[in-house]
Amino acid sequence: MSFALVGTVAALALLDSLNPATIGLVALILLLPVTPSGAGRSTSPVVLGLCVAAGAAATVFAVGLAVYLAADAAAVAGGLIWVRRLAFGAAAVALLVTGLRRLRARRVAAISLPTWFSVWTAAPTGVVVTGADLPNAFPYFIAIERMAAAGVGLSWAIVLLIGYAVVYCLPCLILLLVGQLWGQEVRDRLAGIYRRFGAAREVPRSVGLALTYGVGAVALTALAASV
Repeated sequence: MSFALVGTVAALALLDSLNPATIGLVALILLLPVTPSGAGRSTSPVVLGLCVAAGAAATVFAVGLAVYLAADAAAVAGGLIWVRRLAFGAAAVALLVTGLRRLRARRVAAISLPTWFSVWTAAPTGVVVTGADLPNAFPYFIAIERMAAAGVGLSWAIVLLIGYAVVYCLPCLILLLVGQLWGQEVRDRLAGIYRRFGAAREVPRSVGLALTYGVGAVALTALAASV
């Protein structure tokens, strides 16, 4: 295994870590007051965020290992190319649907955590949110393809996937650390972002944005056909 491969996987993991789904969930948790977890006890939002990050890391590792093991050793690149084509295609459909929705004005409900969210469900929620986001994680599948093409072997593949999972969760961990050190200031800043993007609001019709999403969908469809 070369340093170039490690650097490539690390760079792809850093790119993949900037996903809005898991980071947004952790940010939403930090905005909440302390959550009851039992008689006379409470769970810190930081603990809940760590549980979410643990679920996300476990998902990234487990799915990556499954993809790596499932691929045939002699044709792994070809097999993963089809996975990437499906990922690009799914992203194209998502952009197209988003673009069509921007052709009409609509009211968006406030983003909030469900009433059943607790220390017991935080990790499973991290698993679900991250798993739902993985089909669009292009760097993730490219990294596994590079590992398989390099023939690193199962032991090194496990090490690289563990490292990838840790790097994937770095923004969440940094956000939790900052939230722990500068709690109220961080919550004030997150509250401003939440009011802009997470609170209930009226979304106006936008033909320009609809066309932009449409162009993106066409570009992703072309990529799906060419990879």
